[in-house]
Amino acid sequence: MSARTKARKRALDVLYSADVRRQSIADALADEAKRAQEQPQRRSSWEYARDIVMGVEEHSSEIDELIETYAQGWTIARMPAVDRAIVRIGVWEILFNDEVPDSVAIAEAVESATVLSTEDSAGFVNGLLARISQSRG
Repeated sequence: MSARTKARKRALDVLYSADVRRQSIADALADEAKRAQEQPQRRSSWEYARDIVMGVEEHSSEIDELIETYAQGWTIARMPAVDRAIVRIGVWEILFNDEVPDSVAIAEAVESATVLSTEDSAGFVNGLLARISQSRG
């Protein structure tokens, strides 16, 4: 597993746990930063994971608005928490991280949905992120 894939998984863990625990992103990041300090093997993926989480938080209004616009009948609240976190990461990478090609961001999100969510989630995530990517022109 690549360092970026590990970082995405860590970012997903932080966003998901903050969501289901109704914890602030700042508190969730502080908890994860502590783990990164205590467990040296986690440090290599920590920087990009932190960038993702902070980016999703910083652009949360714009990201969520795009998700709701292109989700075709699904509100953010109606989505499973893991799907919310996955698509938020995907949208952040598509819109705000020029180092990651859209196709890679989408493929990584679809893989996460395949492994971690419902039977229908991978198709939903793929379609949603593809529409958002195409909307950028």
